[in-house]
Amino acid sequence: MTETAPASSRSTPGPNGNQRGVRLSRKARRTQLLGAARDVFAAQGYHAAAMDDIADRAGISKPVLYQHFPSKLELYQALLTTYAQELVGRLREAIEATNDNQQRVHGAVAAYFDFVAGEGEAFRLVFESDLRGEPEAAAVLDNALSDCIDAVADAVTTDAGLNRDRARLLSVGLVGLSQIAARYWLDSGQAVPKQEAVALMSSLAWRGLAGFPLVHDQPAEEH
Repeated sequence: MTETAPASSRSTPGPNGNQRGVRLSRKARRTQLLGAARDVFAAQGYHAAAMDDIADRAGISKPVLYQHFPSKLELYQALLTTYAQELVGRLREAIEATNDNQQRVHGAVAAYFDFVAGEGEAFRLVFESDLRGEPEAAAVLDNALSDCIDAVADAVTTDAGLNRDRARLLSVGLVGLSQIAARYWLDSGQAVPKQEAVALMSSLAWRGLAGFPLVHDQPAEEH
């Protein structure tokens, strides 16, 4: 199934260069709308943004926007879910890509730096949302944070032999360090090249985590 904007707006370019009236599949149109909404929400915040702004940004009429997202809240929640899942996916991929724990730490830190440097400042929706007072939005963000912590804790529990509570506490430290450092790096103008910034922060984190021995590498006790 394809969609097109109303005839009255065909061939008129939107603010982002999209041609109004271009036929898109429903999936492609949804992706386009999410991209436009990301830009508007990241720039203006939830409360200041208007559906008119998002429709203009996407180069479509507001009725077409409402066909996909009946309300601004539903659109915002869809964005939060999309980018929260992206962050969790990046982190899990980094953890699961290797059995080398030093490389895992480096990959985890890099996942946060790559996320904040991504297109459209989507990270601001996840880390700086002005809609945390909305229970459903807060649940999306809280679940994403918990999933990130669990991704790290799974490795720490297995390799350091710590119980779940202690492993999660260490994981909160790594996740918090990565998130805050990445946001500071971006907002301070990226004065340090990204690869070097990742190396610095992962080195700091690794020197702490390396103090916990790998239980499966410990020699067997002599009798």
